[in-house]
Amino acid sequence: MGIYSINAEGGDATTTPVDVGILIEGVEVLHDLGDIASACALLMGVIYAMNLRYPQELKTFFEVLQKIFLQLDATRLSTKVQMRKNKL
Repeated sequence: MGIYSINAEGGDATTTPVDVGILIEGVEVLHDLGDIASACALLMGVIYAMNLRYPQELKTFFEVLQKIFLQLDATRLSTKVQMRKNKL
C-alpha cells in the first residue's frame, strides 16, 4: 500500500504533480487527489474503511500518522510512537 505521485516531464519539486493516487496491493484505488497531504488523509480513511492492517515494515509510520498527526486514539501510544512524539 502506498501513495504515488507523477510529475510532469521537466518539472521540479515545486511543480504541481500531474497525478497523485493511492495503491493497495498494486491496484490503484484512488487517483487525481491533487496533493500528497490529501492522499495521506484519504489513505488512512481507506485503511479504516476496509479494516486493513498496517504493513509490518511501516507499522510505526502509520501509527505516528494516526495518533500524533490525525489525533485518532491519541491517548494510547506504543513505546516507539511515544519516543517519536517526544522528539517532535
